[in-house]
Amino acid sequence: MKRLKFAGLCIFLGMAMNQSLAVAAEPADVEIPQSPAAVRRGAEVITNVCMACHSLKYIKYGALAQLGFNAKELDTMRGGKSLKEPLVSDMSPDMLKEGFGVVPPDLSLMAHAREGGPAYIYEILTGFYHKPDGSVDNHAFPGIKMPDVLNFSDAEGPAQRGPLEKQARDAAAFLNWAADPHAAERHHLGYYVLAYLLVLTILLYFSKRKVWARLD
Repeated sequence: MKRLKFAGLCIFLGMAMNQSLAVAAEPADVEIPQSPAAVRRGAEVITNVCMACHSLKYIKYGALAQLGFNAKELDTMRGGKSLKEPLVSDMSPDMLKEGFGVVPPDLSLMAHAREGGPAYIYEILTGFYHKPDGSVDNHAFPGIKMPDVLNFSDAEGPAQRGPLEKQARDAAAFLNWAADPHAAERHHLGYYVLAYLLVLTILLYFSKRKVWARLD
């Protein structure tokens, strides 16, 4: 009997630990802005900071014009690259692997490839902290090879953390856009499709009444 009670207690504790770990693994409940201004600011963060190591091979420089960047701004962002070229890091995969031990993942679809989407990206960027031995780790991704690019671990208090959190939200907003840059176009087109189907339904209805009116 005691063994059964002990076994039941172990099972209960194991389930409780698994549940707590599952809850801890869930992305933070943070609101990621999707305004054009936020996405544009996020594009600047990604191209100026993250693209030192990461690439966005499915996004071309010309596509950034959708966000409101003018020709001069795009020239500055792309350097000598063509508008038809994708956003690729200047560092080669070999250099990145030598420096970090792994090749940083492409960010084109990252917002849709991870559970939690853009909130997960925000949690990664703001998850850095100093361990007791002075090294830097990440709450959301322990042992991550990525450096603390926003220097979030050194920020103290709301005055310093606030602007960095805003940059992280903007970066997540841009990567959410980059994962599906034509989403707004599809939504806009959807209204026309629904209107067309409505008109077609009405025409078919009256056509059906006209045909069936001839029958007894």
